[in-house]
Amino acid sequence: MPDPSVLFIRTIATAAASGTVPASEDAARRHCMKILYVHERFGALAGAEANAHITATELGLRNHSLAILHGPSTGRNEAAWNTTFPHRFALQGKCNAAVTREALQNFRPDVVYVHKMADLDVIGTLVESGVPLVRMVHDHDIYCMRSYKYDFFTREICTRGVGPHCVFSCLASVARNRDGGFPLKWVSYSDKKREVELNRRFERMVVVTTYMRDELLNNGFDGKRIEIHAPVPRMGDSTLRSSFSDRNLILYAGQIIRGKGVDVLLESLALLDTRFECVILGDGNHRAHCEALSRKLGLTDRVTFKGFVPQEELKDYYRECSVVALSSVWPEPIATIGLEVMRYALPVVAFDAGGIKDWLVDGHNGFLVPWMDQPRFAARLKQLLNDKPLARQLGDNGFQLVSQRYDFNGYIRDLEAMFGRVIADHQTAQN
Repeated sequence: MPDPSVLFIRTIATAAASGTVPASEDAARRHCMKILYVHERFGALAGAEANAHITATELGLRNHSLAILHGPSTGRNEAAWNTTFPHRFALQGKCNAAVTREALQNFRPDVVYVHKMADLDVIGTLVESGVPLVRMVHDHDIYCMRSYKYDFFTREICTRGVGPHCVFSCLASVARNRDGGFPLKWVSYSDKKREVELNRRFERMVVVTTYMRDELLNNGFDGKRIEIHAPVPRMGDSTLRSSFSDRNLILYAGQIIRGKGVDVLLESLALLDTRFECVILGDGNHRAHCEALSRKLGLTDRVTFKGFVPQEELKDYYRECSVVALSSVWPEPIATIGLEVMRYALPVVAFDAGGIKDWLVDGHNGFLVPWMDQPRFAARLKQLLNDKPLARQLGDNGFQLVSQRYDFNGYIRDLEAMFGRVIADHQTAQN
């Protein structure tokens, strides 16, 4: 006979997954799970940090007990992270296996939720602990030695799993050193293989799109252990809608790094033979190159680089925007900016790269353009600028899609249910 607590957790997990447990009376108020988060940073930085913090905050509000095993601080929003994670264990850079064992022994978690963590001492210690493990797969780091899954020179997207070709064809053993000092660093193929093998032993791998699930399958992961849970942004201002004015504003919002294809967007804009204005929001190490390219292409009177802007100011651009350009040429795991702008009923034009096709339906809520097809990208932008009723209709379709498919409360409830199932299955196996 299974332990009664196992039956209780399984019942709650099943009810939460089916949506029969109201948010106001959810399982968290009756059974507290102890969840240890593991992440390479502490504090706000990018999408991975935002997802870790917001999910932990919501799970804490549902009366679960939270701790975090973490790497260096980002120096941003630490007060909020301290509030969300009352139990904290800092990795020191040395003896990380010992710190990991200390966190497990002192906090005694029911489940460990690993976000970004490449330290094999940490991962190996977690696997050996016997505690049920869940991994959030934010990107391609686990199975790609370069981490971005496309050829540095040609930008062609890689479709192969990790293997000897990574060393001999891709030359991925030599990578850029972003930590200062010598500009290049050595990446170990054997370490990457071990990382994949260790992560295959996790009870669950959480991915954000069908594309990311297929990438794990391509690297030998068990499909029964993979679940898709898209990281849903909170609902935006439900009253905010674009005027789709004659300003003909094209908006780009995101990092300005090579994989995001801002240079490819600029070359596409140079093909436009209709009046437009483009505002590029964000920053990154490719910005100077893109600004120089904009000048070279004669776009300086129509393209403006604004840098980072706060969320409230971003809404001002949403009020005037006619179309959002998502120019990524690397295989995006999901590109959450698309989900965000759909909450404001804005159409999107994007290249078919990675997991974008999970939410962008060509001709329904925007246009999905063949990878690197700049003339087609420009033609789709022109179509929406010149046909405002169509742009408005596609935007409305996107709002309906994101409202129905990507519900924030449902996302948190599904994560909670998954943790319950993982704990219950693990305890059943132990009995």
